[in-house]
Amino acid sequence: MISDLASAIFEQQANDGSKFHCSDSFIRNWLHQSLHWSERRVTRAAQKTPANWEDLCEQAFMQMAYRIKEEDVPSALYINSDQTQVVYAQGAALTWSKTGSKQVSTIGNDEKRAFTIVISISCNGTVLPFQTIHQGYMKKSCPAPTSQNHDQCINANFRFEYSKTQTYWSTQETMWTLVDEIIAPYFEKKKEELGLPPTQKSLWQIDLWSVHRSDKFCTWLKKTHPTIMIDYVPGGCTGLPTMRCWHLANPEAFFETFVPCKFSRRGGSTARQG
Repeated sequence: MISDLASAIFEQQANDGSKFHCSDSFIRNWLHQSLHWSERRVTRAAQKTPANWEDLCEQAFMQMAYRIKEEDVPSALYINSDQTQVVYAQGAALTWSKTGSKQVSTIGNDEKRAFTIVISISCNGTVLPFQTIHQGYMKKSCPAPTSQNHDQCINANFRFEYSKTQTYWSTQETMWTLVDEIIAPYFEKKKEELGLPPTQKSLWQIDLWSVHRSDKFCTWLKKTHPTIMIDYVPGGCTGLPTMRCWHLANPEAFFETFVPCKFSRRGGSTARQG
């Protein structure tokens, strides 16, 4: 990756005449000090990646580049959203115990109570207000107004939602709220700031989850927010497209270089909303 994106760094000479190289100690320090990574015990199976994930991601990027060029979508009007589980009290698989112990217990290792947080960020680096989804059927399922930093979250336009189900995952209703209260208002505000007409198209990238791709949600979005285009991350490839995000640094150059020979206006295989 360094060779591709910053190859000049290997040609620079230090005062003693030496050149940079990725030694084991450099990699180790970089992982610990910059990424704050360390070796960890595996807690879950790795995501199953499609065998043709590179082709799927390339096709997705081509479609994205085409739509960005054809609709003149500025970076501020391109948002990526994702959701993840947050465990209230995360247990640990490791603890201190007497040497030679055969049975070792930890507190909270089987804790399953959690909530979902939906995070959105635009291509120009703007972080949108968070949405959290809590299991339950009433407002008391959400954080109490007396909770620490609750007022700051409300002032930052965070949305605390209860699922009205026995799970804490996104539903049709919470997705509608996400769009109505967070995604769409951001797009409209940015259009006004940029002097763009209300008919200007914007691009919203989300994963290929059942609620996201359902006919009910897509029909609702087309009807209530016709200027928002959905772009789906190919199934099983969440996280992988970031390995190729350099394509988006200059989408018009990418489009002019790759798309004419590999993509037509009616082509492409990944699901999307026109």
